[in-house]
Amino acid sequence: MLKAIQLLAIFLMMVAFGFIINTNFRQKSYCILNSLLPNESKLVIRDNTNGMSSSFSANTILREGNGILFMETTDRMDPPSLVLCAIESAARVYPDRPVVFFMKGLENINTEEDEKRARQHFPTLSSYSNVYLFPLRMDQLLDETPLKPWFDKVNPEKEVYWTHVSSDACRFALMWKYGGIYMDADVISLHPIPQDHFLAAQDFTTTSSSVFGLSSHYQLAWRFMENFVENYRGEIWGHQGPGVFTRVVKKFCGMPVFTSTDDVMCGNISYFHPQRFYPISYPAWRRYFAVWQNLPTFNDSYALHLWNFMNKEGKSMVTGSNTLVEHLYQKQCPITYGYILTNEKTHL
Repeated sequence: MLKAIQLLAIFLMMVAFGFIINTNFRQKSYCILNSLLPNESKLVIRDNTNGMSSSFSANTILREGNGILFMETTDRMDPPSLVLCAIESAARVYPDRPVVFFMKGLENINTEEDEKRARQHFPTLSSYSNVYLFPLRMDQLLDETPLKPWFDKVNPEKEVYWTHVSSDACRFALMWKYGGIYMDADVISLHPIPQDHFLAAQDFTTTSSSVFGLSSHYQLAWRFMENFVENYRGEIWGHQGPGVFTRVVKKFCGMPVFTSTDDVMCGNISYFHPQRFYPISYPAWRRYFAVWQNLPTFNDSYALHLWNFMNKEGKSMVTGSNTLVEHLYQKQCPITYGYILTNEKTHL
């Protein structure tokens, strides 16, 4: 009997010892792994038995580097229908990729529940499971980039185009940090873009800043940021956006020449023909708000840039107008279109 009790005690001691060793191993492994990661990538490990959930942030959602990125650099929290249409169209065209809308006016998002509550304020987007909203904090976003010293010194109140130059800066930093595809919020998606690394021609002499794709920490994005700071002229419209892209492209591969509607290469990056995003050029932007006898197919385009900056007249999509933009809404962002239609009927 005594021998049996001794054996049981030894067994219990071995079990307890094994548990302690396993716990220490897990903690040490976690510390070692975290020491090898940059601060922004530190892991948060939760024990499911205590009911705590894993961390939830843009880093988590965009960790695979395949996101579609949009942003709002003002405090505006009631985006116009064109912005909602752009985001919805991307969510439909890229159902297996996260579509993230960074908003300066958004409160901090710390949990998945916070993000879901924020998305509920945008009923046309809340039904898409691949759409996410996160706050845009410029000081944090630009930290540890060539843009941070510029941001610390610049005075927004003295900038003629602050909304636009801050947007230019943020798109470079977003691409550097997360990678994926960046799109301006007046770009309506039509078809999936087949390349992950690309730049696009706005016309035959200018490189677009409205749509581009790179991996995170891709060296070209760093060079964009350096050029932004070295050649800063915020008082010149476009100098910090398409101007940066065009200057860098010219420096590293010359201005690409198109001899057909085929795309060309800039180094090892695809350089898209203007037809891919700009089949209607900016001087003709009103054609989007016109009635066409024969609707264009846009078979050679992946998305359409609607040149919202040019729209000083405040033109918008009007239901029943039979304009090109109405047809685009109906096909590419039907929930946004239906919401507008319902609201119009409600207010009759």
